[in-house]
Amino acid sequence: RREFLGLMGGAAAAWPLAAQAQQAGLPVVGVLSAGSLDGYANNAAAFRQGLKESGFVAGQNVAIEYRWAAGQYDRLPALAAELVGLKVEVIFASGGNIAVRAAKLATSTIPLVFTSGADPVESGLVTSLNRPEGNVTGASFSGRALGPKRLELIREVLPQATTIAVLQNPLNPLRPEELEGLRAAAATLGQQLRFLTAGTVGEIDQAFAQLSQQRPDALVLNGDLLFTSQRDLIVALAARHGIPAIYHEEAFPRAGGLISYGASVIAAYRQAGIYAARILKGAKPADLPVLLPTKFDVVLNLKAAKALGLKVPESFLLFRVDEVIE
Repeated sequence: RREFLGLMGGAAAAWPLAAQAQQAGLPVVGVLSAGSLDGYANNAAAFRQGLKESGFVAGQNVAIEYRWAAGQYDRLPALAAELVGLKVEVIFASGGNIAVRAAKLATSTIPLVFTSGADPVESGLVTSLNRPEGNVTGASFSGRALGPKRLELIREVLPQATTIAVLQNPLNPLRPEELEGLRAAAATLGQQLRFLTAGTVGEIDQAFAQLSQQRPDALVLNGDLLFTSQRDLIVALAARHGIPAIYHEEAFPRAGGLISYGASVIAAYRQAGIYAARILKGAKPADLPVLLPTKFDVVLNLKAAKALGLKVPESFLLFRVDEVIE
């Protein structure tokens, strides 16, 4: 009898977490991310917080199955298929539209909740914000549409800056409309853009080596999961090479970067958790409007500015900056 119980205990330990959750009668939420836990731990915590605020606590009355692609985009379809095979109640897709599209291709019936830095309609995630069709809804932080505004902020902090480098991931490049908007803004401001690409950690190092040789006046970093997961490295390289950089997310100036402009990514992940909870309670994605941000903040790290030898205009600090990190 002891041997039989021992074998049963070992088998139970080997069951997938989703299977154990189903045995315990818990609903299972699948999380599909193009990023990694190291780079997205705070975001994942915000998603769980949204669930908790709506009455679902991981390990108590809901189970969460994570699938991390860790920047290997080609793994996303298989990871999405795994979650579908586990018969999860809802899938949360994050870390770029490529993850959302992989989830959409994997299922047309399981409800999907997303976070996205792009316009959800223009990028084809949904057909309508107010009444998203099918099984998809979510929250956008509109990060990639803010490039022109970031160029304006560079002009205010660095009035003499005329050559601006733009770093993007070639696997997740600016869409033609975004690129056109950025170039039009640069032309209006009298700025010249130089585009660089980096799709791996090694290529990030190479890109900054190029920047060190070319000496642009400033750098714009386009939102991308690779860059988010490597923010400490990017901030350190920008400081080492003395390049003023503006980022898409406040986590960068909090890590020592110069300045950021954008909506709260953490707030979008929290909202995704709230939506996932509402779906667990019976709501349909088509009845949950896609949420857009209403507030965009400028966050400035004053210590980083001083290290770069920048004298930030007093008027900028008083009237443009929402938060100063000292």
